[in-house]
Amino acid sequence: MTVATVGIIGAGTMGTGIALISCLGGFSTTIHDPEEEALVRAQVRVGEILADGVGRFWRGEEAEAASERLQGAEELAELADCDLIIEAAPEDLGLKQRIFYELAALCESSAILATNTSSLRVTDVAAGIPYPERVVGMHFFNPPSRMRLVEVVATAVSEEDALEDTAEAAERMGRTPIRVKDSPGFLANRLARPFFLESLRMLADDVAEPAAIDRICRVGGDFRMGPFELLDLIGLDVNLSVARSFYEQGGQPERWRPSPIQEEMVASGRLGRKSGQGFYRYDEYGKRQSDPDPRLHLRAPTLDEEELRQIDPAGPQVMQRLLAQIVNEANFALEEEIGSPMDANTAMRLGFNWPLGPLEFSGLLGVRNAIDLLEELQRRLGEAYAPAPRLLTAGETG
Repeated sequence: MTVATVGIIGAGTMGTGIALISCLGGFSTTIHDPEEEALVRAQVRVGEILADGVGRFWRGEEAEAASERLQGAEELAELADCDLIIEAAPEDLGLKQRIFYELAALCESSAILATNTSSLRVTDVAAGIPYPERVVGMHFFNPPSRMRLVEVVATAVSEEDALEDTAEAAERMGRTPIRVKDSPGFLANRLARPFFLESLRMLADDVAEPAAIDRICRVGGDFRMGPFELLDLIGLDVNLSVARSFYEQGGQPERWRPSPIQEEMVASGRLGRKSGQGFYRYDEYGKRQSDPDPRLHLRAPTLDEEELRQIDPAGPQVMQRLLAQIVNEANFALEEEIGSPMDANTAMRLGFNWPLGPLEFSGLLGVRNAIDLLEELQRRLGEAYAPAPRLLTAGETG
C-alpha cells in the first residue's frame, strides 16, 4: 500500500508538528482532537509556520498547497478512511489503549496504526486489538519540524509491509527513518542514558562539579549542551520519570539505576529552568544567572589529555568515563538487536545532535581502552560498569 492519507490524533505540540511535515510531504492530512480549542489552535499554528517559511524554506505555492491539505476533525470516526494514523496523545498507557481499541473498530484492517510513544512499549499499546500486525511505532523527536530522526518501531508481530510503508511515509515527510525493535526507550533514548546517568555518578563521586562537567562536554566533547544544562532544560522531574521507567522496564540493571542526587532534587522542588533552580539558578525569564564563558567554543571531540586538562583538571577523567559508558550501552543495545550499528550512530547524530555516534566514539576511545577503564571502575565502584559481552568479544578479536 502506498500511503496517501494521514490521520493524526492529538493537537498538542507533537501532533501539530507532525501535521505540518505531513502536509509538506504531500499527504492529505486530518488532525483530530476532542477539544475544539486545541484543534483550532493547531490549524492556526500550522498556517502561521507555513506563512513564515515562505521564501526561506519553501515557495509560496508550496505553502498554499500544504495548507489546503490539512483539515481538522472533532470526531475520531473522521479518520476511518486514512491509510496511516499516527497517535500523538499524552504518555498514558490506558489512554493510548482506548484510542487504539476505537481505531481498530473504525478502520480497515489494511490501515497502519502508529503510536508516537517514546516511553511505552508499542506491544502494550496494541494489546488485545484485532490485527495487531498493522500496529507500529513511529517515534518523532521534538520539535518534529526540526528534528530529522524518526524511529520506526517493530513489535514481534508487525508486518514488514506496514514497517516499510511507515518508513517511506517518514521519508516523504523529510525525515530520516531508522528501524528499531520494540524495547524500553527504543534506540536513541536508550543510548542517551549514560550521558545523564554517568554524569550524575561522577558528580556523586566528586570527580567534578556540574559546571565543569558541562564545560568539558561542550568544549572537549563538542556536545551542544552539557548533561546538567540539558537536565535543567528538560526538567529534572521529566528526566527522572524516564529514568525510573527504563530501570523498571529493563529489569532493574545497576547501570540504569536512577541517581539519588536527582531523586533528592526533584523531591525538594529543584526541577530546573521551569522552577527557577536546578543544577543552576535562573531568573524570572528563564535566563541562567551564570552563563557559560562565551570564549569557550565548541571544537572536534578529543581525548587528548593535555587539551582536556586545559579545559578543566578533571577533563580527561570525565571524557573517558562518559565515552566508555556510552560505548558500553551501545554494545548492550546491539547485542539485543535493538537496531543496527549504522542506525545507532544515525540515532544520536540526528535525534540528540551528538557530534559523533556511539560507535564512532568507540573508535575515538579505543575498544581495549574502554574495556580496561570499565573493568577498573567495576572493581572500584560496582556493577554499573560491567562491560557488555559484545564489547568484551570485540576486545578479544580486535
